[in-house]
Amino acid sequence: MAIDTEATEHGRILFHDIGDYLNRTEKLDTVAEYRSIKGIPGWQTIVPDQHGDWLNQRDDSFGNHIVMGGKGKNAERLALFENYSRGVESNRDAWIFNSSTNKLEGNIRITIDFYNDQTKRVQLLQNEQSPLSKVELEALLETDLSKISWNRSLRADAARAVPYHYNPDQITTALYRPYTKTNAYYAPGLNAYLNQIPRIFPTAEAKNYAMNISCVDGSFSVLLSDALPSKFVGESVAQWFPLHLYDELAADKSAGDLFAEPCKPTGLQRRDAITDEGLAYFQESYPNETLTKEDLFFYVYGLLHSEDYRSRFADNLSKELPRIPKVKKAADFWAFSKAGRDLAALHLNYETVDKYPVTIQAKGSLVDEDYRVTKMKFGKKRCEETGRNINDRSTVIYNGKITMTGIPDEAWDYVVNGKSALDWVMERQAVTTHKASGIVNDANDWAIETMGNAKYPLELFQRVVTVSLETQKIVSSLPELDMVQG
Repeated sequence: MAIDTEATEHGRILFHDIGDYLNRTEKLDTVAEYRSIKGIPGWQTIVPDQHGDWLNQRDDSFGNHIVMGGKGKNAERLALFENYSRGVESNRDAWIFNSSTNKLEGNIRITIDFYNDQTKRVQLLQNEQSPLSKVELEALLETDLSKISWNRSLRADAARAVPYHYNPDQITTALYRPYTKTNAYYAPGLNAYLNQIPRIFPTAEAKNYAMNISCVDGSFSVLLSDALPSKFVGESVAQWFPLHLYDELAADKSAGDLFAEPCKPTGLQRRDAITDEGLAYFQESYPNETLTKEDLFFYVYGLLHSEDYRSRFADNLSKELPRIPKVKKAADFWAFSKAGRDLAALHLNYETVDKYPVTIQAKGSLVDEDYRVTKMKFGKKRCEETGRNINDRSTVIYNGKITMTGIPDEAWDYVVNGKSALDWVMERQAVTTHKASGIVNDANDWAIETMGNAKYPLELFQRVVTVSLETQKIVSSLPELDMVQG
């Protein structure tokens, strides 16, 4: 086919937007109303921008601000954080995470014993036969989903006869989903990928904060944690930006001794994760102020909650890491930084904030056993328009004996990592059974074994109502985003 090189136009792509958040039936009904292409109104020509975006094109001014972090050969020279990471990727969450320490230990021991038995079996077969390839060795491993979930790295270890040993010191507390902590077995091997998390949370005793950056269906959010994070603390994979990084200290060896044993780590050294260059970048705009890296960390946390920031750069945030603008006035910097600290206090201490006074409707007097939860459900109300029953979000049926009413509508508006914070609580404070393995994860175990409080799931819901309302108050009080453009 010949191309007319003298043509003034080489084709157009036309687009018509029928609106967001329509379900399948609504979309089909809209198309049916148009009858044909000629019936579609409001066509617009779309052209990709320099990033290759056809729709939801980015704001190019975003590039004027410092990027939060960079890795690899194409990383920018100036970045705010030296390192960041995805959360722990276990590839076998049912085994690695559990509300009960005892059940977690049992699950891990079963997996390790089965793995070691399979390793011995494969090595025995290898010795009895001619040498086998790695692929052939891995193919000999038996699958029993009640005992193990194989993945590539675990099969490779088994083929190399790498032994595994249970270590109770590797059980720690993890943030599994927003406002849901649990027990985790934090060890290489059984976790497919630890990523850079050992530099952020190297041990259970190592104190740190890290902020989670995610964007789900165009909705950007950020959440702070002081515990080991899983890969999916939300609806999508997120990146974690820490306040501190931990480096291993190596032992000294004899000077000039070329044949000395390799250095072995002697401990951990903590340092700031925000770069000196990143601090200087902000300090130069506020020469009369004394800024610390901690001040800057909480400035970032506050600013990333700004509705002005999220709406202006929504298309950028859905496709790339955040960039952090400088605000023109030092007073605004401190306002964002203080808000970040206030938000951090709420989000880190969510288990001890005041309980929101919902109305508790109980059937008879209650004892500890009556606070057991299996799955919370919404109450129902009649929709005046359709006559159908719909969810009543002011009412949550906790269990057969307890119902909560008087839940404010606005409490559901605090969304983090794809869902309302209260929706996360309802989803995770439950009893679930992993279909493949049969492993049970019972939120009541965490309440009783770890918190020593059978009412914990109910009270957690009340506390997260408070967190949701107070978060929105702080966010609404943030200053208008008046940015330095260069």
